[in-house]
Amino acid sequence: MRLSRLLGTLILLVGLCGTVSSSQARDTDQFQALKQFSQVLDLIEKNYVQEVNRTDLIHGAIQGMLNSIDPHSTYIDLEKFKMMQEEFQGEFGGIGIQIGVRDKRLTVIAPIEDTPADKAGLKPGDIIVEIDGESALDTSLEDAVAKIRGPKGKPVTLTILHKDSQTPEKVTIIRGLIPLISVKTKELEPGYLHVRLTDFKANTTEDLHRKLQEYATSTELKGIVLDLRNNPGGLLNQAISVTDTFLRDGLIVYTQGRDPKSRKDETASRQATDVNCPVVVLINAGSASASEIVAGALQDRKRAILIGERTFGKGSVQTIMPLSDGSAVKLTIALYYTPNGRSIQAEGIEPDVDIPFVPPTEEGDKANFREANLSKHLDNPNGDFSAAIKTEDAKEILAKDNQLRMGLSLVKSLPRFMQISN
Repeated sequence: MRLSRLLGTLILLVGLCGTVSSSQARDTDQFQALKQFSQVLDLIEKNYVQEVNRTDLIHGAIQGMLNSIDPHSTYIDLEKFKMMQEEFQGEFGGIGIQIGVRDKRLTVIAPIEDTPADKAGLKPGDIIVEIDGESALDTSLEDAVAKIRGPKGKPVTLTILHKDSQTPEKVTIIRGLIPLISVKTKELEPGYLHVRLTDFKANTTEDLHRKLQEYATSTELKGIVLDLRNNPGGLLNQAISVTDTFLRDGLIVYTQGRDPKSRKDETASRQATDVNCPVVVLINAGSASASEIVAGALQDRKRAILIGERTFGKGSVQTIMPLSDGSAVKLTIALYYTPNGRSIQAEGIEPDVDIPFVPPTEEGDKANFREANLSKHLDNPNGDFSAAIKTEDAKEILAKDNQLRMGLSLVKSLPRFMQISN
């Protein structure tokens, strides 16, 4: 008995020694790393060819440290932090474009609809080679955003390599005020509504509910084509509440960090704003982040049919952590998963019906040009001219968009061919 107790004590002491050694080793490694950093900082300050600012060096080191982790973790200085807050709370001067880093290249995720970037012809997948003549190769995401934004009316010149081109081209774009209008609706046929979400801002869900309610007061809502194409994402809570609009209960998305206990489930709840009609969702390579959460949840829950092309594949969650000097760190803290446990990271969402977008031919555009398109045309003295224009607009949009035509056809057929779970 005494021998057994002695052996137990020896084993415990060995274990404690191992724990102390391991802890000491970690402390030594951390000390050596900080010592090395201090040495390099000192060498630069004493020997660099020009005098340097220590604060700039520290900020640069933080930026490099975060950039080495993933394309979305980054340091945000005070001015950039203010700029980010403006983006979600009010208008800002810029060209209206969402960019990201893909294969170490600054890439257009999606232009925001009806903005200078959209009108200039920038497309998802375009690579930004230069900004105002300066190489964008080693430019951080935040620096690129800061350079592209600016006062309304001021130009910015981007050197763009289009996805299907071998030669870059320079595109000069006049900056404008980028508004926070993220929900656009248009009646395709009586009872069938095209709902376009351009991104997810602080007021997206509120605007969506208001516009759906306005339409439903005058017309029975029979079906929705929810258009998430070229939607670069935005606020996670808005993606959740938009999805909740189409679900009565059950899982929407869950996030999972490094700690297995950190899983957080987001679920739907029954509410007065629930939409119960059939839904078809349009997606493409410009659908990223928050829009992938919506698409993935509605697909997994069998609430909607997805049409279009595979999405971008950004399935990570970032949080903004303010620092004491007013700057902040944006850090990836988790991955998000669809209700069926799918990670979208670097994979994207595959549509149920894979149908590439087919641009209209020049002949088709000419065929859709009518008297009503002419400047200073005479109005029809009979009937409601505005209603006629509304119908023609919808027909013209459908004529130019094969994915939208398929979406309308399918949403009209859903009640006959399948049971949608609400």
